[in-house]
Amino acid sequence: MTRKTLIVIALMAAVCIVAGAAVQAAGKKPWTPDELAKLKRVADPQLSPDGRWIAYVVTVIDFEEDRGNSDIWLIPSEGGKPRRMTTSEKSDNHPRWSPDGTKLALLSSRDGEQQIYLLPVDGGEAKKLTDFPGGVGDMMWSHDGSGFIFTGRVYPDCPDLDCVTERDEEKEKEKVTALVHKHLLYRHWDSYEDGKVDHLFYIPAEGGEPRDLTPGLEYDALTYWLASAGRDFDLTPDGSVLYFSGKQDEDQAVSYNEEIWRVPLSGGEVERVTSNPAADGYPRISPDGKFLAYRATRRPGYESDRYELMIMKLPGGEPKSLTPDFDRSVGTLFWSHNGKDIFFGAEDRGDVNLFKVSVKGGEPKVIVGGDGPSGHGYHFNIQAGPKDKFFIYRYRPMTHYYEIFRCNSKGKDVRQLTFENRETYETFHFPDGEEIWFKGAENADVHGFLIKPIDFDPGKRYPMMVRVHGGPQQMFGYAWRPEYSIFSGAGYAVFFCNPRGSTGYGQLFTDQIRGDWGGKVIEDIVSGVRYVLDHYDWIDPKGIGAWGGSYGGFVCNWLQGHNEDGLFSVLVSHAGEADQWSSYGSTEELWFPEWELLGAPWENPGLYDELSPIRYAENFSTPHLIIHGELDFRVPITGGEQMFTALQRLGVPSKMIRFPDEDHWILKPHNARFWYASILDWFDQWLKRGGSEKETEEEKKEETG
Repeated sequence: MTRKTLIVIALMAAVCIVAGAAVQAAGKKPWTPDELAKLKRVADPQLSPDGRWIAYVVTVIDFEEDRGNSDIWLIPSEGGKPRRMTTSEKSDNHPRWSPDGTKLALLSSRDGEQQIYLLPVDGGEAKKLTDFPGGVGDMMWSHDGSGFIFTGRVYPDCPDLDCVTERDEEKEKEKVTALVHKHLLYRHWDSYEDGKVDHLFYIPAEGGEPRDLTPGLEYDALTYWLASAGRDFDLTPDGSVLYFSGKQDEDQAVSYNEEIWRVPLSGGEVERVTSNPAADGYPRISPDGKFLAYRATRRPGYESDRYELMIMKLPGGEPKSLTPDFDRSVGTLFWSHNGKDIFFGAEDRGDVNLFKVSVKGGEPKVIVGGDGPSGHGYHFNIQAGPKDKFFIYRYRPMTHYYEIFRCNSKGKDVRQLTFENRETYETFHFPDGEEIWFKGAENADVHGFLIKPIDFDPGKRYPMMVRVHGGPQQMFGYAWRPEYSIFSGAGYAVFFCNPRGSTGYGQLFTDQIRGDWGGKVIEDIVSGVRYVLDHYDWIDPKGIGAWGGSYGGFVCNWLQGHNEDGLFSVLVSHAGEADQWSSYGSTEELWFPEWELLGAPWENPGLYDELSPIRYAENFSTPHLIIHGELDFRVPITGGEQMFTALQRLGVPSKMIRFPDEDHWILKPHNARFWYASILDWFDQWLKRGGSEKETEEEKKEETG
């Protein structure tokens, strides 16, 4: 079952991928944290209605301003010279074509808050359409081009937007800064409840006063969580009814019961469409308006349950699953032009591929990705051309970052359309990876990857960085990440795998981590490390370090107290939990720990104790770097502080880095560079310098202010 990396490289070379088989050739420069600013991010490709053009977003890093700046570009869908459409110094993103193809709607923060602008495709200045208080979120055109549906945050008891603006201004003047909480979810991810909720609005294309389509909703019309697949609303073809998915339960912190709702565009009561006690989301209406497609789970409270592709005859038919036996989770989806098939994305053994299934049922088939010509890796933002004759998509394999590609209706005739990072690929080391399958806990097959260091010499021995993914229901796949280049460019082997709990390998494999965070998943990871040590004698067995974030941070905290035989010589935990009791009391999405740890802590105290890394502090001895963002409310910083306190009191070599202005992810350019550089330096200190400290220039600057 092992797929040959050389075949993938050959295929990519055949379709003129810039960073093909030569990426590991001698003469490439090491990729370091200083090079992060060189990489442009290509995102959100949008095909014009006639299929001739693609609008897309390119984000470049401005280190002077310490932020990214996004602009919109245009390129022929057959390939050709790209044309820059916006030049604002502030972010321009989210391009959406008018149905007649003459204009692009976009979201821009050029005047402060993010608003909708209209840009003529043939030339001219962008015209501001909205001036919504607090800014606009997601948006889409109506099918006839007469207006827009968009999201905006309002106070539920405000009768109009003037009231919203006045209340915002009153808050700014208020001298008392206290926040009063009366219920859970009082904070989420990186922000506290401010009394506002997301509503859906309509505004004519010529402008005017936005009309609230969901004025009676007490909670967010659309639910924000990581499991969301994207825009969770859609219009019927005649533009008469809006369908959307959201959670209107009173127990916002505990319930995972997302439902599909509908409301007339002309105004009226919001009506619930689905009644599944688990999650229903991502509604999409068929081209003839007769059917609703969406994705749904079966088990209430479990955000990583398998999403099935559902179809329902409108207005009130019985839901039917089109993927009852498909052992993968359905992601984004869209209808074929004739309504006979549905295309959907799904994770599959390290790839993200496009599948097709008939509305009559049957076995889904891979169209883009997998073993086909379009190659292994992440295929995102897939859209079909007129009559589904071709597809465009963002592609990210192991050897390069996102670029836009095109293939025909069968996934063949693959062409790369954008080359935004050509010079970077030609100059710097972008490594490929070797696939590995090994036996984990209970003799299960576990999938991993091994990356060789730059200028590899089989006669030398190299240290190895083991990267552990978060989630835990997540997947590290056949796709490039900055740390792969940074560490391999610094002379490290890089190993990562998808242990128990990972997605893309069947639902049972994902489920087997529940209540067992320190069991099979840890054995899978350790088995993978021992496998590469047994089969690759160029890896130094005394030079192994592990780095993980979120659940991966928990894993490294766990390994600190369970480092059997001293397998790991250094550890790095980013956003990791230390004590499950305190984590439960300070996090926000309570459905997650209550599912994963089989109830609240007072219902299952023994398991909460057993799976708290801090309880094994008597075994702590491995040098450990702790990193945390203070705005991380998903995994609060108390976890990092508890680990650091214990390590320091026990005299274990340790260091803590806290980012006051970051949340679960470290995103600001200077912070991100410092983050990567600090992790690499911690590995170097303990795996190359024998423990001697050598401060980075960034650390020296931080200490001196």
